[in-house]
Amino acid sequence: MIRFECDYTTGAHPKILEALVNTNGEACPGYGVDGHCEHARAMLRELCQTPEAGVHFLVGGTQANTTVIAAALRPHQGVLCAETGHINVHESGAIEATGHKVLGLPACEGKITAEQIDGYCQAHYDDAAWEHMVQPGMVYLSLPTELGTVYTLAELEAISRTCRKWKLPLFVDGARLAAGLAASDITLPDLARLCDVFYLGGTKAGLLFGEAVVIPNLNLDFDFRYLIKQHGGMLAKGRLLGVQFEAFLTDDLFLEIGRKEVAQAMRLRAAFEKKGYPLFVNSPTNQQFPILPNEHMAALEEKYSFEVWARVDEGHTAVRFCTSWSTTDGDVDALITDIQKL
Repeated sequence: MIRFECDYTTGAHPKILEALVNTNGEACPGYGVDGHCEHARAMLRELCQTPEAGVHFLVGGTQANTTVIAAALRPHQGVLCAETGHINVHESGAIEATGHKVLGLPACEGKITAEQIDGYCQAHYDDAAWEHMVQPGMVYLSLPTELGTVYTLAELEAISRTCRKWKLPLFVDGARLAAGLAASDITLPDLARLCDVFYLGGTKAGLLFGEAVVIPNLNLDFDFRYLIKQHGGMLAKGRLLGVQFEAFLTDDLFLEIGRKEVAQAMRLRAAFEKKGYPLFVNSPTNQQFPILPNEHMAALEEKYSFEVWARVDEGHTAVRFCTSWSTTDGDVDALITDIQKL
């Protein structure tokens, strides 16, 4: 079985494993205050051009999302996001479990706009019953989105201006940010300039586990480590995160991985389009969503694993093929050959 259902089916990139093996015998302080974590923090601050930003390493994406959102919101506030956003559809109510409501906005190919955010906030405060409703307290985006799409720099700048107008912290979920950076005109310094908090995901980009949360807004960073601990995110063997991110950031390995993922996905996209399959969404990243006849989907399932995404009609289904750091040319070649045979 050749696996395309997600980008974390395999272990870790060889350079990540090499770094872990080479440091395995070191004895370090716990909880992320070791030299490796400090070095990785300094590397990320330099890449983001934010020398004062808080940088914290957590194990996984849901843990990062719940901790960041809990840090940003007061008890009466909720978080605005796309209805298709990860925190709204794929985190088992994790945000609601911490006492905060997710305020979903209609999305176009996974994205929301500055105008939507502005309109929602204006409508909230124009309502005579505003103080009886959950107050919009922050904005959550993801790059890429749940549908593999990306925001442009102009779109992100507009959203950032609107957030500052309404004093809403802007949070970008970067679980797949390596692929997002490879497929957009947004850079790490742009994110640090325009966002209050974002993270560079490692779990879905070649690390065994790990997400690096960057907090340019120092008010939001205040006492953040207390919240990491309270949410079960303070890893005792914190050096395992620092070591991995040192390797991930060295010589821009994260960008190399993102570019490779996207390049392999574009080969698949071209094959699907050449065969005449329409795309459910126009994704420029490592997630591709062809619409297949059901009998062709069944034929591919005999050899390949991929995710069934949405029923389009009685005879067609949108599916997701996801490439990763470990997707080989041979994997892609085999799938392209089998697509051509359908």
